[in-house]
Order: sequence, then C-alpha cells, then structure tokens
Amino acid sequence: MGNIGFSSQGTVRFEASSSQDDRPSAGFEELAMPLFDSLYNFARWLVQNGNDAEDLVQETYLKALRHFTSFQPGTNFRAWMYRILRNTFLTSRTGLRAASTVSLDAEEEEGRELAVENETPETILMNHLNSLLVQSAIDNLPLHHREVLVLCDVEEMSYREIAEILQIPIGTVMSRLARARKIVRESLHSLPRALLSRDFPQSAVCEEEIFDVAAL
Repeated sequence: MGNIGFSSQGTVRFEASSSQDDRPSAGFEELAMPLFDSLYNFARWLVQNGNDAEDLVQETYLKALRHFTSFQPGTNFRAWMYRILRNTFLTSRTGLRAASTVSLDAEEEEGRELAVENETPETILMNHLNSLLVQSAIDNLPLHHREVLVLCDVEEMSYREIAEILQIPIGTVMSRLARARKIVRESLHSLPRALLSRDFPQSAVCEEEIFDVAAL
C-alpha cells in the first residue's frame, strides 16, 4: 500500500509502494484525488485554519486508504470521504471543543424551525460568498449549523447526501439548514445596503427533492 503526503503545491501526493498489491491504492487514488479541493474547503470551514485543514485532510486520506477495502462499490464514495473527514475532525481536540458547545436546547429549537422557507438568504450567501462579512457570519455559526450550511450552499450537496454524511435524518438537515440561514440573514440584516449590493454573479445552491416533512 502506498504512502500519502502533501506536495509543495499543497495537493495530496500518493507514493506507490513496491508491493504487487497496488491495485487497491490505484483505485483509491482515481476516486479520491478529484475530491481534494472540496474536502480541503470543507476542512477549512470546520477548523478555520489552513494548516490544521491540511493536517485534517491528510489524516482523512490516510484513514480512507487504510480502510478502502471496506468501501462498498456502487455506494456514494464522496459521502464516505466526507464522513471520514468529519468524524476525524470530531475526534480531534478542536472538534471535541466545538461539538461540546451544542446544547440540547439548541437541538430542540431546531425542530421548531421551518425546514423549507419561502424567503431564504441563499442568493445573498452565494452571490456574496467572497465577502468577508458573509464568511465571518458563517464562521460564527455553531458547528452543527455551519457544517450543514456549507455542505448545502457551498458544496451544493442534496439533503439526502448531507444526511448520509452527518448520519442524521433528512428532516434534521432541513431544520438545521433553515436555522443556519436565519442566523446568517439576521446577522447581515443590519449591514448597510451598499455592502450587500448584488454585484456578484448568482451561483446555484442545492436543488432538493420535495419531501413530506411530516413523514420524516
């Protein structure tokens, strides 16, 4: 099995071993390499530090390669990688500290949020994602709200895929997302109109199937 490291350009580097059993590593590299940028981006949103994000991604790739034989072909490899990255983060010192700030009251409050809103801040979030103000608003979200919003509105994943990564019901994904968008909208509401001018090109956000929320 090969080794994994970061190149001088900051990308993941695979070093094949001299073993004859290199086919699993080759298959892993083919599936995993296209995900590097998005995994690193998600890691940055989680740890909020470039160096820590590199460490988190490298550890994720090492774990994923080590357990690649347990991956079931035909299932969602991207969700599998994101789940490994998130679980690795949650077991780190930073992740444990971030996760410990989630209260039961906050979880209960999520259930009172509408999972689908008639008026949402997706356009603001995606049109102005380069704004430091918006990035700061997202950074300040509690972890369980931040990760859902980033996966949906930045990584453009479906509710179903997010639920698979976070291992929570789809209804919980929807309510957390609604709550996260509400918090960000409220944090931006008092900003001067000039700072929120719609000068950025509109980007797509996650397009969802219509779910019967009452049945979830």
